[in-house]
Amino acid sequence: MKTNHKFTLILVVMLTSLLIATLINVAINFRSHAIKSATDKAKMTASIVRDGLTAHMVNGIMDKRELFLEQIMAQDQVEKLWIVRAPIVDKQFKKGFLTEYVRDDIDKKVLKTGKMIKVIKETPENALLRITIPYIASVDEKPNCLKCHNVAKNTVLGAISMEFNISDIRSAGTITLVKIFLINIIFIIIAIVVTNRYLKPFIQHFENLKEGIDRAYYGDFSFEFNTTLKGEGAEVTERINHLFRKMQETFGEIKHNLSAFLTQSKLACDDPLLEAQIIIKELSDVYKFKKTIELDESKDAIYRRLVYIINKKFNIDSFILSEIHKESKIRTLIHSENVSKACVVPMDDPYECRAYRTNSNVISSDFPNLCTYCSASKEEYLCMPFVINDDVSLTLSIYAKDQNTLEKHHEKINSIENYIEAAKPVIESRILMDRLRDSSLRDGMTGLYNRRFLEEFIDKIMQQTLREGISYSVLMLDIDYFKLVNDNYGHDAGDIVIKGLSDILKANIRASDLAIRYGGEEFTILLHNSTPESACEIAKKIQDDFNNTKFNVANETIQKTISIGVAEFPNDADSIWKVIKYADTALYEAKNTGRNRVVRFTEDMFSYNDEDESKEA
Repeated sequence: MKTNHKFTLILVVMLTSLLIATLINVAINFRSHAIKSATDKAKMTASIVRDGLTAHMVNGIMDKRELFLEQIMAQDQVEKLWIVRAPIVDKQFKKGFLTEYVRDDIDKKVLKTGKMIKVIKETPENALLRITIPYIASVDEKPNCLKCHNVAKNTVLGAISMEFNISDIRSAGTITLVKIFLINIIFIIIAIVVTNRYLKPFIQHFENLKEGIDRAYYGDFSFEFNTTLKGEGAEVTERINHLFRKMQETFGEIKHNLSAFLTQSKLACDDPLLEAQIIIKELSDVYKFKKTIELDESKDAIYRRLVYIINKKFNIDSFILSEIHKESKIRTLIHSENVSKACVVPMDDPYECRAYRTNSNVISSDFPNLCTYCSASKEEYLCMPFVINDDVSLTLSIYAKDQNTLEKHHEKINSIENYIEAAKPVIESRILMDRLRDSSLRDGMTGLYNRRFLEEFIDKIMQQTLREGISYSVLMLDIDYFKLVNDNYGHDAGDIVIKGLSDILKANIRASDLAIRYGGEEFTILLHNSTPESACEIAKKIQDDFNNTKFNVANETIQKTISIGVAEFPNDADSIWKVIKYADTALYEAKNTGRNRVVRFTEDMFSYNDEDESKEA
């Protein structure tokens, strides 16, 4: 429906509603006026009758009252009039005339309650108003009713019932309503004609604006507006045309520049303005994300934020994020979300991962059983590789129960890439920092952790250990008569022996265990969740391997032995430094009792004094 037709319809509805409201109001007022007039006349008539009857009683001519009542009933509009006597009056003065009796329930109710009742009886031909007014004994008015009646004050003595014909008032009201209706109809017609004549140019201008804006909504700003209005209307139209021409020239460039900030931004949106808004919003979110992770201390903290973004922002509830090191050929699981049986690529052979090997996205819908490792889950999957630097890459594997869900996730790939692209330089920076920090915490010759690592991290590790109920076995190792090697063969020979021992330690402990070069030829090993028996077995294995190792130094072959002390955390003490001290005490016990021994700490070896508590070397 065109705008001018809508406006005309609205105008007609509004004026018609006003007409109906006016007619209803007039009709109600006429009716109320007719009822009020008849009521006032009834009250006046009742007063006249009361006064007349009182005069008849005083003058002793009550038997002549019928003539008086007939004269009253002869008044205009009075259809019927009758007197109703209360039983108490009949009892005192005997029964009245035959016409003075209770005729209906209304008379009974008025005599009982002493309240006036009005009832309207309407038919298509006429309208009657029935009013029954009570007569109540009073001493405040003249004459005093109690002088003649043996009753109490406020006793109902009787009532007067009347019927008034108000048909003429109703007819007059109907004629008035018809006149008002015709006048308003004429006014509505004139208003519609005048309004259409003067508002039509504005309505046409509005429709022209609507057409141009509709086209602009879909990115077409080439529309030329026109109008028949003069003055300000023409000026506004020209300004809008100028604005649209400018937007047509610059909008494409704006969109291109915005998209350049994001990696391969693709939006399924027909509204270019909304598309620009989405791009700006995404750009803002990515910027906030980057500013946040730049202040994170570690690579792991950044990974946690990436996991949060993937899970919460993009509503992906089943995925795996992995880190792959090219040099070490190790694939490390960063996070697994709601995945029980999914990618089973070997952790020690990341090249088996198709996405990592081809550096391209792998989607299950491209080809049946495309990746045998992901296909084992019997779910739809999407794997994406992200190269961080020459050594480190990330792989994101997304899983879905059906193809439709996977397609929805596939639409989010570009946005996810934007976040990871923003995180790449920050992750690379943290990798470099981790390498520098790791090198400062490791012994340069053996590659084992050094004493600085023990001093910085051992308390944190042990606090977590106590919370989780995990135990550690502490081994203190020392090469027997190591000084003779340096004295007889030189420090280079001593380095060979120390390096050989560190290789033996690495070969005999697990990834969860910690091997530390405590100082010189002394080493510390922390065996994770180990029993005293297994700790002694590992210590004996290390001792045997080292004793059987031959070292070629200065054209000679030498063999050395080691002594080992063992203590348990937290069985022997709830402080890791005390346990290290106890293991060191057991080591010296092994030295003092012949060397080349594994000795388990007992309380009779060492009496701990609180004043001497310290972190021993």
